[in-house]
Amino acid sequence: MDIDKIPQWILALEQEDATFLKNFVLKSGSLKEIARLYDVSYPTVRLRLDKLIQKINLSDQQEDEPFQTFIKGLAVDARIDLETAKIIIEKYKKEKEN
Repeated sequence: MDIDKIPQWILALEQEDATFLKNFVLKSGSLKEIARLYDVSYPTVRLRLDKLIQKINLSDQQEDEPFQTFIKGLAVDARIDLETAKIIIEKYKKEKEN
């Protein structure tokens, strides 16, 4: 596959997320098997997968609104809380309107 044909969401993955996704595919999508592999609980794996899904969705949106996607990404990674992310995005939208 040509590099320019690789979807943006794949290129946006961090190495740790790409490894998790590879292991998930190799284990046929079994969350139980992934939990065993990483030696964590099933709910922990489910949460990790949900965050990865959010990151992929955000990556797809990034071309439309890169700044908002960046802020949402910080919230998904728990680097800022959700309420702070909402405040920043609302402020950005208001400033953009003016």
